[in-house]
Amino acid sequence: MFKTSLTLSSIMVAAISGSLLTHPLLAKEDETSLPKLQLAPHLTVSGLSSGGYFAAQFHLAFANEVKGAAILAAGPVYCAKNDLMQALGNCMNQPTATPDLPAINQYLATQQAAGKLAPATALADSKVWLFSGSADATVLPQVSTALYQQYQQWIPKEALRFINDQPFAHHFPTKQAGFTACDKSESPFIASCNYDASGQLLSHLLGAIKPPASQASGQLVKLQQHQLAPAAAGELAAEGYLYIPESCASGAACRLHISFHGCKQDVSQVGDAYIRHTGLNEYADTNQLVILYPQVEKSAMAPFNPNGCWDWWGYSGEHYATIDGPQLKAVKQLVEALR
Repeated sequence: MFKTSLTLSSIMVAAISGSLLTHPLLAKEDETSLPKLQLAPHLTVSGLSSGGYFAAQFHLAFANEVKGAAILAAGPVYCAKNDLMQALGNCMNQPTATPDLPAINQYLATQQAAGKLAPATALADSKVWLFSGSADATVLPQVSTALYQQYQQWIPKEALRFINDQPFAHHFPTKQAGFTACDKSESPFIASCNYDASGQLLSHLLGAIKPPASQASGQLVKLQQHQLAPAAAGELAAEGYLYIPESCASGAACRLHISFHGCKQDVSQVGDAYIRHTGLNEYADTNQLVILYPQVEKSAMAPFNPNGCWDWWGYSGEHYATIDGPQLKAVKQLVEALR
């Protein structure tokens, strides 16, 4: 287990005021210490697009701890096989895209046997929620279907749900007004679809949940990712975000959910849209959930990550989809630091 001499009480984070962040500049913040959190040992994850690919990677790597995964608009784990050309040709929007599931799954089985992923048996008590818009022209439906087929080998039928009958484009669908049209895939990739994806995924992963708050009232704090997680240096943005409901800040037992943004969706590119407007925070308030929003941003070496994507094709190294993957290590360290 990762250990650090840095304690949470010594890591200073900035509490963001109740007003919305502005883009590209953030609102002025006051400095405060992160409250001591009482987090359950098991957690859940979700993500959109590259964040969806990464959420599934995190699930397979740490399935002893991760007991639920919700993945929107992504294909099978290790679809790219450490090859950008494979990623572009078989894992996104090419009409002929055909993920090589036999080869992919053999690689994953080898990594599981070697202890570089959690054992397959650890996945059996997970719940998985998958979403693919039928009008998605960025990650085609047949690619997301391959992810569903992949999960069928590990997850019991009743615990696995695949939503593929909504005519949505490539984005995070919400009930909130004022965002992009549901048939468009445009920045900030949050859409007004009269569809509550956050409620749908949380109810599947967690069981019966309470209705969301009418307005989020918790605290959104800025985390110094490089200080909390040494593996984050050079891999993640300097700062990430954590949403803490009042009850959790006051010491109530709470569960942790990690939400991974998609490409072109980090704070440097869309301001606070993803960390405030998917609907997750409103559910967090009424269901004692703490939401971690880790951040990755454009690489200084633009050809490798020009859009601020999570690594699902190998730009951080060949072991990106195993416990040795630099970004997986970094997020795991963030989780451990929060506890």
